[in-house]
Amino acid sequence: MDRKRRRKPPPPLPPLDQPFVAIDFETADHGADSACAVGVVRVEDLKIVARESFLIRPPRPHILFSFIHGITWPKVKNAPIFRDVWTQLAPLLEDATFLAAHNAPFDRGVLAACCSAAALTPPQLPFVCTVQIARRRLGLKPANLPAVCRRLGIGLIHHDPASDAEACARIMIAAAATSAEPSSLLNLQADVSVAHPRD
Repeated sequence: MDRKRRRKPPPPLPPLDQPFVAIDFETADHGADSACAVGVVRVEDLKIVARESFLIRPPRPHILFSFIHGITWPKVKNAPIFRDVWTQLAPLLEDATFLAAHNAPFDRGVLAACCSAAALTPPQLPFVCTVQIARRRLGLKPANLPAVCRRLGIGLIHHDPASDAEACARIMIAAAATSAEPSSLLNLQADVSVAHPRD
């Protein structure tokens, strides 16, 4: 009897002919409500059409993860709070069909916690995880963001939320090539590939 584990089929892609938004949060501490920066990228017709990023003043002044993202309390103590930032970002989600994030459970949890703390209703959009897309649809391992970006030729300044969100969007654009008709792939490589990250 063949005891080999059967491979899971790749996750189905969401409809990519509709707008979607890639999002990335950086957090100050272990609390999911401690967003200290966010990047958002909107994609329409497999083209990036808008980018926004903001520093956010987190609810607590002690920032534990400065060694990861370089954000310190002096950089964010005068930044807007999450409620004010989200008010500016919400229009980018209009008519979007899903949110994409690399390690989506993390960003989904941060968004939910921050919205709850700010007494805001979180967007009623499904999340798509580009870790799973990279691993199971594109066959890339390891599937951490720097490794995937190197393989796909996507520029990245890791833990800069604007750069991480754009990289996530470009992974989705690259994944579209795995199921698209040949005619829709014209110029796709130019859309996906950008300069390699700096050393």
